[in-house]
Amino acid sequence: MTTHNAAQITFAAQPPGSAADTVPTMAVVIPCYNEEAAIAKVIADFRRELPDALIYVYDNNSTDKTADIARASGAIVSFEGRQGKGNVVRAMFQEIDADIYIMVDGDTTYPADRIHEMLKPVLEDRAEMVVGSRLLATDTEMKPLNRFGNELFRFGIRTIFGARLTDILSGYRVMTRDFVRSVTLLSEGFQIETELTIQALHQRMRIVEVPVRLTPRPSGGESKIRIVSDGLKILLTIVDLFRTYKPLTTFGGLGLLAVILGVLLGVRLVV
Repeated sequence: MTTHNAAQITFAAQPPGSAADTVPTMAVVIPCYNEEAAIAKVIADFRRELPDALIYVYDNNSTDKTADIARASGAIVSFEGRQGKGNVVRAMFQEIDADIYIMVDGDTTYPADRIHEMLKPVLEDRAEMVVGSRLLATDTEMKPLNRFGNELFRFGIRTIFGARLTDILSGYRVMTRDFVRSVTLLSEGFQIETELTIQALHQRMRIVEVPVRLTPRPSGGESKIRIVSDGLKILLTIVDLFRTYKPLTTFGGLGLLAVILGVLLGVRLVV
């Protein structure tokens, strides 16, 4: 396994005379699959906002020039042969060593200039995970079906964990080393964002949401999400993680349902 060490970042907010070893290291991690139309801009935007950060692009069997363009743009390029965003994120977390991880999609739909607002809760020790919420931004451009799916999953998370989060499926996140090293990820595909959220809730990690405006993909870009199949996978992930983390509630609820059905059938037979 290759381990990459992220560069140290110097923040203006650091007090004068701070020791170098207290400055957090930071990595921008970008999972990619066929993003040749957008990846150069994503890298340039984050280099402008965080000039000292190391930027990693993990290519997931792209059939276009994503890897070549990313390398030419100055990113550190690695490859993950197991198909699926979850597999890519898991490889990133295993191989990259940093104090702060910034995960963002490679399609320019998330604004790089919001990263400073997203970093603030982590740097001020108010959160282990910061989520760029597309639903908190009033001018975000999200398809109605995607919005409905997010609302459905949000309802499930709120019902199960009592968390009032707005964007369960956001791919724009800032995470601490403590969080990344404490989670065991199992998802292979787009369920990974849901799993990250649920694991943070289960471990009682602090989550802060920051409004970000979702913008359209550039010309030539194509969404990799399949609404029905990926939606069902995410829903099954919620159910499976609920069973794992709250087994008493899950099986107790199923048992209670079986008792109620048995009583109803018994009453009908007696009548």
